[in-house]
Amino acid sequence: MSQRGVGSLATNTSHRNRTISKMVIKEYVTYNQVHKLCQEAAPRILQDFQPQLMIAIGGGGYVPARILRSFLKQPGSPNIPIQAIGLSLYEELPSTHPSGVNTPGEVEILGTKVTRTQWLDLTSLGEMENLVGKRILIVDEVDDTRTTLEYAVKELEKDVEIARQKLGAKGEKTVFSIFVLHNKNKEKKGRLPEDMLDENRYLAARTVGDVWICYPWEATDIDEHDEHAKAAI
Repeated sequence: MSQRGVGSLATNTSHRNRTISKMVIKEYVTYNQVHKLCQEAAPRILQDFQPQLMIAIGGGGYVPARILRSFLKQPGSPNIPIQAIGLSLYEELPSTHPSGVNTPGEVEILGTKVTRTQWLDLTSLGEMENLVGKRILIVDEVDDTRTTLEYAVKELEKDVEIARQKLGAKGEKTVFSIFVLHNKNKEKKGRLPEDMLDENRYLAARTVGDVWICYPWEATDIDEHDEHAKAAI
């Protein structure tokens, strides 16, 4: 599938940080690497997106959003607020561990239905109307099949438009942008709005092959995780 309009700071399809487990290629990403990817992406986000609010998709978008906020902070301006939504698409495969219990790093399969586990905290935001006319950056760790991102954008746009209509359609249209750490170079099942792609409101810090990315916040033994990453360099 063509990814016209999809921004990417770099492409990295090398075997760096990868191990192979049962025919599944794994790429281990460290906190240090995540930090640097956010730092690298920040100038482009400030220049092109100028977000007034970030919405992190949990649980993978939480850490990147928080790191990114530090780099988006402008002198004399308050920190950009972060809200969280929870969406799930992955399903665990039967465990390969002798105990039968799934452990961090166990490969999961993509489900077919997005499950909403958490939505916007409207109490913290005040009223949904406060989102109308804002520039909102959606943050996630990986764009795999794009199904989750499609769901998030559609549902958020729908909720905000309802709020805008309640205001008599007086407010400006809310503009959504997307930032992910990694975009997998593969056919996508989900679709993003054409205007978002045409206006380059999508940014991936890295484009990688169709590998299983192991993020540090999924690890229970961070030293072992970092050793895997180091060994693959």
